[in-house]
Amino acid sequence: MKTKRVIFEGRVQGVGFRYTTKDLAKGYDVLGTVKNLPDGTVELIIAGETEEVAEFLRDLREDSVVAHHIKGVMEEEIDPLPDLKGFYIVA
Repeated sequence: MKTKRVIFEGRVQGVGFRYTTKDLAKGYDVLGTVKNLPDGTVELIIAGETEEVAEFLRDLREDSVVAHHIKGVMEEEIDPLPDLKGFYIVA
């Protein structure tokens, strides 16, 4: 299982980005969280099999209704989070 922390830059707050991300996750075998950060970016923690994670991220960046709001993406692989269950929005 692969776990990534992804930071999205651009006009990604106030446009339904977190809700779109959560809705998109329903179509994939992934776990994760998505939350707004104080600097105006959005943080996504995503875990799953390598291909599922890659396909989910590609769909979010290229094909989702919020894709055109994304101006930059920073990805890093992180250690697995054993307590991660489901996919939810962090307030």
